Amino acid sequence: MIRLLDFIFSFLGILFLWPIGLIVYILGLFDTGSPIFKQERVGRNQKPFVLLKYRTMSINTKSVATHLASSSSITKLGSFLRKSKLDELPQLINVLKGDMSLVGPRPNLFNQKELIKERSEKGVYDFLPGITGLAQINEIDMSTPKKLAETDAEMLKTLTLKKYFYYIFATVGGKGSGDRIK
Repeated sequence: MIRLLDFIFSFLGILFLWPIGLIVYILGLFDTGSPIFKQERVGRNQKPFVLLKYRTMSINTKSVATHLASSSSITKLGSFLRKSKLDELPQLINVLKGDMSLVGPRPNLFNQKELIKERSEKGVYDFLPGITGLAQINEIDMSTPKKLAETDAEMLKTLTLKKYFYYIFATVGGKGSGDRIK
């Protein structure tokens, strides 16, 4: 049921939000010259997939977890995109393709060994990663791997249709501020 909802909502999101996406893309061309950010992430069953986002940092920023990146690497447009969560729009393509769900644990990088260990022990990788979830709306990010893995596991164990919609509407409504940046 959730996969069907993911497909429908991501399709409708792309269909209705493409004008906003096009504007962000064009602004991104002026901001960094390369508006789409692609990065290999850990997916379901620890299989790699390419995550899509709008670029919010300068092109030469080192590929590390967001909480390890320097705030000076965020562009002015990138700051706005992060605050408005518009940088996440391209992930609707990931959801449509089946690489992600709208609700699930945020996909991490393969170099985040401690988080991978914690999530593996708790069965988090048995599920699709998501755009939002319990950790995101409670501002728990990848800087606290053990707490994040515990929160992800709790969310997945208790996920209902009602909670699925709650996490989505809470995120769209502005709850949660995203990953910390040093």
